[in-house]
Amino acid sequence: MTGHLPAPPPERGLFCNRTLNMRAIKAIGYDMDYTLIHYKVEAWEQRAYEHMRNRLVAQGWPVGHLTFDPMLAMRGLIIDTEKGNLLKANRFGFVKKALHGTRPMDFEAQRREYSGTIIDLADRRWVFLNTLFSLSEACLYAQVVDLLDDGKLPGPMGPMGYGDVYELVRRSLDATHMEGALKAEIIADPGRYVLAEPDTALALLDQKNAGKKLLLITNSEWAYTLPMMHAAFDPYLPPGMTWRELFDVVIVSARKPEFFTTRSSLFEVVTAPGHEGLLRPHSGPLKPRTPYFGGSATEVERFLGMSGDEILYVGDHMFGDVHVTKNVLRWRTALILRELEDEIRAISAFRGTEARLAERMQHKERLEAESCQVRLELQRRRLGYGPREPSPSDEQLHARALELRTQLEALDTEIGPMARAASELANPIWGLLTRAGNDKSHLARQVERYADIYTSRVSNFLFATPFVYLRSPRGSLPHDPTTPGGTPVFPASATGDTSAP
Repeated sequence: MTGHLPAPPPERGLFCNRTLNMRAIKAIGYDMDYTLIHYKVEAWEQRAYEHMRNRLVAQGWPVGHLTFDPMLAMRGLIIDTEKGNLLKANRFGFVKKALHGTRPMDFEAQRREYSGTIIDLADRRWVFLNTLFSLSEACLYAQVVDLLDDGKLPGPMGPMGYGDVYELVRRSLDATHMEGALKAEIIADPGRYVLAEPDTALALLDQKNAGKKLLLITNSEWAYTLPMMHAAFDPYLPPGMTWRELFDVVIVSARKPEFFTTRSSLFEVVTAPGHEGLLRPHSGPLKPRTPYFGGSATEVERFLGMSGDEILYVGDHMFGDVHVTKNVLRWRTALILRELEDEIRAISAFRGTEARLAERMQHKERLEAESCQVRLELQRRRLGYGPREPSPSDEQLHARALELRTQLEALDTEIGPMARAASELANPIWGLLTRAGNDKSHLARQVERYADIYTSRVSNFLFATPFVYLRSPRGSLPHDPTTPGGTPVFPASATGDTSAP
């Protein structure tokens, strides 16, 4: 009889884009913030927002009255710094929803701005919100755009455009993280900002004892990493063990994504009492259980004697942790999306309404198909071409067209509230993280392209074990018979028959 863990709830699963055999993985690297350590998003981002706002107030900005709105932005949105807009795009880069500042853009305004635009993230005009740390930045930017539009940034602001405002807000965020006051608050009261996750320690212990090398590669500095990892891991490890013994390599201030693409000087972090945190240059092989500052991924590969698909890197930053790692090093990749849990729960709770919506949409498609045929027959009769049957008469066709239009209008009235509810799942402004209308969102496309697997938290590995063989599902296409949604070439008949006539 084994003491195996119960099956996880659906939202705690590991989701596989490309087949991954964990038995073939020899080393697993982890980011720290929002990966090994999860923060209470609203608490953290509100304090980050307040620090940013207060810095701007000190520079003469009239923003002291502004407050953080946790619903205004979400990961995966795109800031158009040229126009002052927050955007949600689909997988092809077409804009599906937009706010100008905090104000929704109506369909016509959105069409005028973006009907001929395909978003290319290589263009500096577009800023992709890669992580949860971006929410406070996007919120404050949108609110300041409103002030700029309303002429409320006078005096020391001078004439500014939307791009100037973004740069100033961005600099305020960078300064907030650099000066350390915010992180000092977190260190002083981790319980206020950090979500306790006891199972993460056990998941890593399983991996380590299964023979895998564990790496911590974080952009956070040592003075922050040390107390945060102590608070998050040490209480849940075996007696006498600390988080330092979990990891074969610890690198702080890694400067990702450059860590994966360039070579930087490597320094050893001094941990001796009285000299904690000082740096000394390092050369030669890495020493076990010694924290390092800077360096590069190539040094890690050389130390491990591994490369490419022998290494899995786990992080929350779409570009810095997953995109570059996959593109440059060909490491296997795992993306952490904590919001996925709320998303999956929202989808599950909506399932009954979704089924009713799908049934009504199928009925609508059947009526639309008949309406199109009636319209075409009337067109042919009016212009005198094509085959002509003696019945029905023109009058009967016109009557049927009117009847179909009435039925479709009634259906739209019924479908409308359900469709609006579907578009507001998880977030009343933007809807689901992974959807843009009926299509995949731009974020979902990035996940699909660069993350071999994705999941909501590191502790989900506990359910799968270090030996799991993760297999990707068969990719679906619109012509697959089981693919939901979309309009088939031959719409289903009233009896459910989808065969060709």
